[in-house]
Amino acid sequence: MERVIEIHDIVKNYQVGSVIVRALRSVSINIEKNEYVAIMGPSGSGKSTLMNLLGCLDTPTSGRYILNNTDVSKMEDDFLAEIRNKEIGFVFQTFNLLPRYTALENVTLPLIYAGLQKVEREKMAMETMEQVGLGDRMNHKPNELSGGQRQRVAIARALVNKPSIILADEPTGNLDSKTSLDIMGLLDEIHRKGNTVIVVTHEEDIARHAARIIKLLDGEVSQDYHNEKYIKA
Repeated sequence: MERVIEIHDIVKNYQVGSVIVRALRSVSINIEKNEYVAIMGPSGSGKSTLMNLLGCLDTPTSGRYILNNTDVSKMEDDFLAEIRNKEIGFVFQTFNLLPRYTALENVTLPLIYAGLQKVEREKMAMETMEQVGLGDRMNHKPNELSGGQRQRVAIARALVNKPSIILADEPTGNLDSKTSLDIMGLLDEIHRKGNTVIVVTHEEDIARHAARIIKLLDGEVSQDYHNEKYIKA
């Protein structure tokens, strides 16, 4: 299998006043192309730190991170931003949509950073909006959409650049249980179409959608196992 992520002995420390906080302690994980992985852990376990590193939002104190055969461990911010926009589609708990932009305009944003022309941007964004079931909501602004629809816009924005990885941070945290199931169903469908999906969550019922579950505790991997209840449709 082709690996999209290899992290070797990753350590991440933060200086808080005169105290060094050890957020990650020698973490090593490999993730294959088209895997569906849930990263779990209680508050303070290091899962948010790991997500920031996997998403190229931060760099490790030590260790190596190979993303699609590129070592991103020591990259400068400008290069990280370029890799991030090309390789990773983010889905956040709070949606992170721009309120004055329409749904379609929000979805086109990564394509602007990628340097595509307006006609091509709009064509790709419209196709992706159709893919997530929002073809009739393209000209609505976020405050005219339900929470589930806003998260679908956020997922479309994550998908539009055809990234290697969809990285979802507590994607159902602001949604009711029925809408949460709809959103997880959409992520399941995205995975079936060939995307690598990584979900960061503290909820067991959300993690159960993934084929593999990695649990963190005190900055270390405490468990890494195949989800026996996972059924690939």
